[in-house]
Amino acid sequence: MTEIVVYELVKPAATRSASGTPDEVERRVRRVHAAPAAPGSHTAVGPRTLCGKDTFAMETSHWKPSDHPGEPWYPAEYASLVCTDCNAVIET
Repeated sequence: MTEIVVYELVKPAATRSASGTPDEVERRVRRVHAAPAAPGSHTAVGPRTLCGKDTFAMETSHWKPSDHPGEPWYPAEYASLVCTDCNAVIET
């Protein structure tokens, strides 16, 4: 599979510590998408996911479906967050 797994993240909200300085921002995954590789590359993500979303602000996963034959295209811990449109494209 030449698709690359990307994470659509929840926009982080910085929190403040008791001293009033911003704490580390927690990056949470909102949805897991699949995107084709950019033309001429096997590692860079293309501009759009399989469902048509822009990948510019998404984070590329280290999960590579080709490294896990027989398993789903996405990391198991994110099964409940998989984009149903991307999944439908992959399964057809």
